Amino acid sequence: QVQLVESGGGLVQAGGSLRLSCAASGPIFNARTMGWFRQAPGKEREFVAGISWSSANTDYADFVKGRFTISRDNAKNTVYLQMNSLKPEDTAVYSCAAGKVYRTYNARSYEYWGQGTQVTVSS
Repeated sequence: QVQLVESGGGLVQAGGSLRLSCAASGPIFNARTMGWFRQAPGKEREFVAGISWSSANTDYADFVKGRFTISRDNAKNTVYLQMNSLKPEDTAVYSCAAGKVYRTYNARSYEYWGQGTQVTVSS
């Protein structure tokens, strides 16, 4: 059974925006840090952004700071990634993950994963 479901990916031109969503079941979402990761063809998976349960802490990879914003709505069991000023190098499959971690963004530390949503940015 799929426990995390991403949506919102698509094809956009450079400079455009997308908003990704990740919906989870309550037991998985509650009291867990949520993270967004991405993987491009032929490349290793990399951390993009993370957010703590209370939203008191957010962290971003250097290559998305100032362009992407992570947020969560605990009442809806959903985490979001607002992506602005998209670049062709942002093209990748974006996945969300849940884990009992604190400001730790090693993918191996996360317990639950979605299947990902494709983001393609044309030049």
